[in-house]
Amino acid sequence: MRVVHIMKIKGIAGAERHLLLLTAGQRQRGWDAQIVMLANPDQPMDDMLAEAGARGIPIRRLVIHSRADAGLLWRLRAILRDLKPEVVHTHLQHADLFGIPAARLAGAPVVVSSRHNDDPRRRRLPLRLLNRGLWALADGGIGISEALTRFTIAFEGASSGKMRTIYYGVAIQPPLDSSVMRRRLRSELGLPPDCVTVGVACRLVEQKGVAYAVEAFRRVAPDYPDAYLLIAGEGPLRPALEQQAAPLGERVRFLGWRHDIPAFLAGLNVLLVPSLWEGFGLIMLEAMAQQVAIIGSAVSAIPEVVADGETGLLVPPRDPDALAGALARLLADAPLRQHMGLLGRDRLEARFSAERMVSETTALYAELLARRGRRE
Repeated sequence: MRVVHIMKIKGIAGAERHLLLLTAGQRQRGWDAQIVMLANPDQPMDDMLAEAGARGIPIRRLVIHSRADAGLLWRLRAILRDLKPEVVHTHLQHADLFGIPAARLAGAPVVVSSRHNDDPRRRRLPLRLLNRGLWALADGGIGISEALTRFTIAFEGASSGKMRTIYYGVAIQPPLDSSVMRRRLRSELGLPPDCVTVGVACRLVEQKGVAYAVEAFRRVAPDYPDAYLLIAGEGPLRPALEQQAAPLGERVRFLGWRHDIPAFLAGLNVLLVPSLWEGFGLIMLEAMAQQVAIIGSAVSAIPEVVADGETGLLVPPRDPDALAGALARLLADAPLRQHMGLLGRDRLEARFSAERMVSETTALYAELLARRGRRE
């Protein structure tokens, strides 16, 4: 059985890492799973090609010549006619817009679309009407959280019968040695060996709420002189965030993109996820894998991942006072941080494994194919 995943890719973040893990897992189960990557001319995404190649995943790059590239529909149809997949699975808005109609024009038996975020733009016209029309062409849909499934039904007009919640998952492996990783990270950055590290790892865009993390850290920094804030990521807000953090001097470090995310997370004492909205937040699973306590916003899917008071703490979004209070609580209580990290690892293993994610996704494909066969 062949499945072709379609996604527009501008960088390797949560949705892209999920796609790689899902596709590799499907291939391990005997599916001929492949990727068609939509890419901008100035962003060829050679690193995504390399990542897929390293995992043995066939991937094709299809360049988008402009924002409204009408020819993309026909180029996609030609590729799908050549590949003849039983299932076409689209991810993110651009792939939905062109991939779903192309799959239908190519005669694909089953078309599935995943929803990875609840971007507020999806609530507004004309995008709401556009997505409603696309759902009429799709056979099934996946929300990566219950919150996102509800959002898709309420704002995009997807029928509840088409939607299935399938959580993101990660490969369950033994955690790295935190004592080694913490020594290594502190040595690399020239930090005191016994300092406490608070981390943020995300794109530096409004959605991620990093400005609230910087402000919360500013408020607690005088009382916790051994604490440092490490910000891993890039994005258009970096200059503004650097200016905001400048009064804190060396207490806040901007690290750019890190290609050693598991090691970086294992080197932290606390991870902050102050998002304003969040389809899921794969970084939280990666932190739980390394037994790191999490402070997150109580928005979207985050409360489904972080058990408040058990594996971390939840605070209202856009509330630096509440975020500072939660951060002060964990900075002051190392045993609590460690206990939450251990419980987070247990929660990960019970609910968020890649094995479960792949099993539930391929089961959905099989169900939709069988339903299609009965109709025919």
